[in-house]
Amino acid sequence: MQTYEYETRVGFSQTDVNHRMNLTAIIDSFQDCSCFHSDDLGVGINYLSPKNLVWIINYWEVEFSTIPKYSDRITVGTFPYMFKSFLGHRNFYIKDEAGNMIIKANSLWTLMDWKNMRPARPDEKILEAYILGDKLDMEYNSRKISIPKDSQFEEKPMVSIQNYHLDSNGHVNNCQYIKIAVETLPQEIDYKRLRVEYRSQAHLGDEIFPVVYDIENGYVVTLNDKDGNAYTVVELKY
Repeated sequence: MQTYEYETRVGFSQTDVNHRMNLTAIIDSFQDCSCFHSDDLGVGINYLSPKNLVWIINYWEVEFSTIPKYSDRITVGTFPYMFKSFLGHRNFYIKDEAGNMIIKANSLWTLMDWKNMRPARPDEKILEAYILGDKLDMEYNSRKISIPKDSQFEEKPMVSIQNYHLDSNGHVNNCQYIKIAVETLPQEIDYKRLRVEYRSQAHLGDEIFPVVYDIENGYVVTLNDKDGNAYTVVELKY
């Protein structure tokens, strides 16, 4: 199995009020890891962009046994474990300084032709570049997150999409949705599992209306458009 890893250290800017590595920093580190991996294999951004191709995230599921803290030395790793048509399945992990795997993640991606806004199958160079690994030993739930119908809920203040929410593809970066959702929740949560389902893309000037639902041992946050349709659904359990 060809696992890609890089070593880093948790910076102060990556931590929350409890000096723990925050959720968006963790997801950012995973995103960077997959980009570095693809770049080093010759099928990264510089290969995809001239072909009008981009990998778009559909789903995250992250398990936490321990959350790194400020100044901890960690190793971030990733490998793909399946390609099916235009879909790519990829695991991620974070190890502590002793080599213990303290965070595990599953993810689903779609290769998109962004010029025509339709899925595209990976070419032979992309498929041959990656060596598939065995799935991590973790829980694999449905990528569809149910929105509670009978749970208590609270509507949060609207968020207007600004330039700093966007990535180079011109839509809201996947970590920004997580950041918006997490900011609606109590800061002291000792989170154990994160699931994120991306349903549609928000762009500059769009308005997002967060709604927080109480569930057993956690919350579901829907990030809705003005008509109540979810751009993204976030589930966080503690």
